[in-house]
Amino acid sequence: MPSGTRALPSIRTRLVSTLTVFGLVTLVVGLAAPLVGSTSLTWSRVFDQSLPFSDNVDAQIFFIARLPRVLSAALVGAMLAAAGVVFQALLRNPLATPFTLGVSAGAALGAMLAITFGLQVTLWGLPSVPIASFLGALGAVAIVYAMAQARHRGFSTTVLLLAGVTLNSFFSALILFVQYSADFDQTFRTVRWLMGDLDVGSYGPILAVLPFTAVSFAAFALLPRSLNVLTLGPEAALARGIDAARTQRLAFFSASLATGAAVSLGGPGGFIGIVVPHLVRLLVGSDHRLVLPASALFGAAFLILCDVGSRTLMAPLEIPVGVVTALIGGPFFLWLLVRRS
Repeated sequence: MPSGTRALPSIRTRLVSTLTVFGLVTLVVGLAAPLVGSTSLTWSRVFDQSLPFSDNVDAQIFFIARLPRVLSAALVGAMLAAAGVVFQALLRNPLATPFTLGVSAGAALGAMLAITFGLQVTLWGLPSVPIASFLGALGAVAIVYAMAQARHRGFSTTVLLLAGVTLNSFFSALILFVQYSADFDQTFRTVRWLMGDLDVGSYGPILAVLPFTAVSFAAFALLPRSLNVLTLGPEAALARGIDAARTQRLAFFSASLATGAAVSLGGPGGFIGIVVPHLVRLLVGSDHRLVLPASALFGAAFLILCDVGSRTLMAPLEIPVGVVTALIGGPFFLWLLVRRS
């Protein structure tokens, strides 16, 4: 080693320090968020063993009204942020988001149809809207993948992007048509859902998306090294012994699954999938071995804070959480564009 230079920390050391810092931030935010609201709570009153649960109002507010929202925000934020990292690497486009390929629009269309036609189907205790939303996301994924699977050429990310943008516009038009055909009450419900809704009053919806979350993040754990090379292009990946087509398919399906599960739980959450990855890259660099887990953790903390703001800034009125994320994400993204230019 030349004199006067210092050895850079190894990737393992950087990974441990990154996970420690972002994990602590997420943990602190997650523990503090349920205590914040129009009714102030303290840990001592919430866990007061001298009172039965039926008489402990603080415990009821904590475990029934606020904790499910915090857990939902953490899951949705983590899935959308991680999916944004994967989609940006897959498409080699810093503007790519979990909604670029029409997955979110398909989920929104499914939810709109369930609300407008008053579907009352339940599955595993879940109401019809989350089920229809998730099925709509799967339908969009199937359509986009079928179009991207070009004959004799394998998996085409260019066709994938074009098909996703086109399908997104088409589904958005169908959503407007469904809203136009609905009555006032249905239109209000659909517009409210499109703004993002984390008002989860039970743990059933959270438990329902956990298997999909586990599958998605298990796939994400296999991707970081390949994504580092894939950002250089499929030819560079093949030259380094990486099966580019297999990596692209795994990235597409895992990120789409995470997006569909997130939207079905919390509705469309704009800007999380683009703001959080870029902010994390400013802090830890561009190595996906650091960016992917750090984005998932920071996305969880970010959406938890946005949800706290949505229910406290104009209390007793509640601002849709999607509005809060857009108000924060829009100016930040413009600043990011100016900084890059």
